[in-house]
Amino acid sequence: MRLSRMYPLSSSAINNGSHISSSTLPPSFYSLTPRQPSINPKNPITRNFISLNKSSFPPRKYSIFTNKQNMSTVCSSKSDKGSHDSPFQGGESFFREVLSSMEAVYLSRNPTAKAVLELVGSVADDQICYDHFAFRTFGVNGYGIDSMAKFFLDFGYTPREELRFPAKKLKALWFSPPSVPTPHGGSGVNGPLPRVFVSELLVDQMSPQTQDIIRKYTGISGSGNKHAALASALGSLTWEKPLHSEFQQLARESEYAAWTLVNGYALNHATISTHQLKSRLRDIKNLNQFIEKNGFKLNSEGGTLKVSPDGLLQQSSTVADSILFQFSDGLTESVPCSYIEFAERLVLPQYSNLPLEEVKEHHRRDGFEVGNADKIFESTSKEQLTRKAA
Repeated sequence: MRLSRMYPLSSSAINNGSHISSSTLPPSFYSLTPRQPSINPKNPITRNFISLNKSSFPPRKYSIFTNKQNMSTVCSSKSDKGSHDSPFQGGESFFREVLSSMEAVYLSRNPTAKAVLELVGSVADDQICYDHFAFRTFGVNGYGIDSMAKFFLDFGYTPREELRFPAKKLKALWFSPPSVPTPHGGSGVNGPLPRVFVSELLVDQMSPQTQDIIRKYTGISGSGNKHAALASALGSLTWEKPLHSEFQQLARESEYAAWTLVNGYALNHATISTHQLKSRLRDIKNLNQFIEKNGFKLNSEGGTLKVSPDGLLQQSSTVADSILFQFSDGLTESVPCSYIEFAERLVLPQYSNLPLEEVKEHHRRDGFEVGNADKIFESTSKEQLTRKAA
């Protein structure tokens, strides 16, 4: 698999290519210039930082590739053909282009994710499929799960189970993709459509000070909640940059809230479907060892490997990259950005006798697991970001 190198576009390049000048960009637009990481095992990456400026613009068409409360969710298809899927609605090429733009912003800001995708794909010239995309939201003023979900529902995604995280004051809902033939050899955003996992902060359960800050910025945003997918694809906040003191207030109470304040609807993480790899890395334990051997730090909360009670869903993730964010009062601080996750879905017991070459995705464990997800959330926590690699 080949990965094209990303280059930030200058304002003149933007003008020549798409007739968009910097003056037409929303005032809340910000972009990040990545420092290209090395994936040479002799020169491993242990930490990545991206500097903030207004001169770079993530290439729009870049792609790396041409419940119930406290429940443990175990889902499978209603039939061997996966009949629970809804048909695809609307223009598929447009939908995939939006996913590609979300992915481009994500990769431009998170060099670890970009390097890991390239590294994993280079083994046996493998094609990478995404298990799911995940987003974070504020559950207030229409800025919660529904704001991001609407885009996916419009294109045939189906809401599935709700998951609750009382200690973190969060809830989440995941969505299964519609039925659509996968192009031969398709991978990444051009491969099987990913599940979508959208979480939201239960703002009403936060302190009055934190509520006031969140309501202030979602209020400033106006109708920005109607354009969540667009904001994600552009890499733009729908509200103005916050004060540094406001970010600190949220961080003291909820690192999730602080992350969402400065990252907005940006893709929180993409997840590699390990069992769809061809190499030995299809076993997530082998993949974890491979990732760490090459200098990347994995989220150790609850153990590097997060396993569902039934043993059929196994997940791990890197620690988030960091970005230098300039707040509205001029102060600049390193804040967590996004990370990349790995998921292996094992074959359901009723299909255990199927030959491996006959096993399809609908024969495997579906859904999500509260215990696993709770630990994966910690990939953006200060404790994980500042922890020294083993």
